[in-house]
Amino acid sequence: MENLYSQVKIFHYRERLDALEQGRALPPLHVRLKPINACNHRCSYCCYRSDSLFLGELLSEKDSIPRAKMLEMAADMIEVGVRAVTFTGGGEPLIYPHFAEAASRLLEGGVKVATLTNGSALRGEAADVLAAGASWVRVSMDSLDGPSIARSRGLKPEEFDRIIENLRAFAKRKHADCELGINFILTADNAHRVYEFFRLMKETGADHVKVSGCVVGTTARENNDYHAPHFRMAAEGIARAAAELADASFKVVDKFHEMDGQYAKTYDYCPFVSVFLNVIGADQNVYTCQDKAYTRSGLLGSVRDRSLKEFWLSEEYARAVRGVRPCDACAHHCVQHGKNLALLDYLGTDRRHLDFV
Repeated sequence: MENLYSQVKIFHYRERLDALEQGRALPPLHVRLKPINACNHRCSYCCYRSDSLFLGELLSEKDSIPRAKMLEMAADMIEVGVRAVTFTGGGEPLIYPHFAEAASRLLEGGVKVATLTNGSALRGEAADVLAAGASWVRVSMDSLDGPSIARSRGLKPEEFDRIIENLRAFAKRKHADCELGINFILTADNAHRVYEFFRLMKETGADHVKVSGCVVGTTARENNDYHAPHFRMAAEGIARAAAELADASFKVVDKFHEMDGQYAKTYDYCPFVSVFLNVIGADQNVYTCQDKAYTRSGLLGSVRDRSLKEFWLSEEYARAVRGVRPCDACAHHCVQHGKNLALLDYLGTDRRHLDFV
């Protein structure tokens, strides 16, 4: 099975690796774009709205990228060679009023487009654009019925059935290479229903389900302690789904694990941010990554009063990305930690002994 979530995609980009070896910063290959901070769900574990986490430091729910600025950004991303854009939150990207227009502009310019969504607005014009052109759509879910979505997301119970209807309709109309994935957020309330969720999503038409544990705190111990009481039960449900449900058309992706090693960083340079990824917020600020969006320590600069292209090609940007010190600023969960370790290992290889593989 091909690995959708491979940690080594980065090694397919020779020019990016060369830039790292030469100490150069480049405009990112991939942008995670947060067009709006408003959200129509109220997830109990939302990293941007939880008092026990820190990602809401600079977030204002009133922020939304103006249409003219969004189209300017799209043009700049196309011009500087951004390869992929993931629309995400912040808020719910598909309720952004200019989503379809912005995604269409990017696709027309040769940029691959994907989105993370809660699925509530996966219909109408937004779904039309995604079904025709998106590389993937990933829907974040934690519920299996009306009562559970009411508890976890503060919604009316009938919202669950509407989301399932959206998924079924999208699965039938999307183009063949568009991957419809489900990100199942595992919590203490749903851990006993993991297998049931996989079965429902297969019946709905999803191509894969990725399971990851909800993050409840800023230390590995807090998160491991939270998941410890249901860890074995959840792991057994995932293993059963892999054994009984996975096939050529439906994949089980297990990302549910203890978080030891995800937090402490010993390195003083983040190569991944230097050439591979940026996050652009609805506040028109550019941030290092999804784990530091809307934080002061993750802020690289503002593009409110200048173009994205101008910022990315500036010495200010180069200094900012080279100055990211994970050992000082990133003592928290980091999605890119494994990629950074691989890149640092690559950059630190003794070239005198390359032949002794």
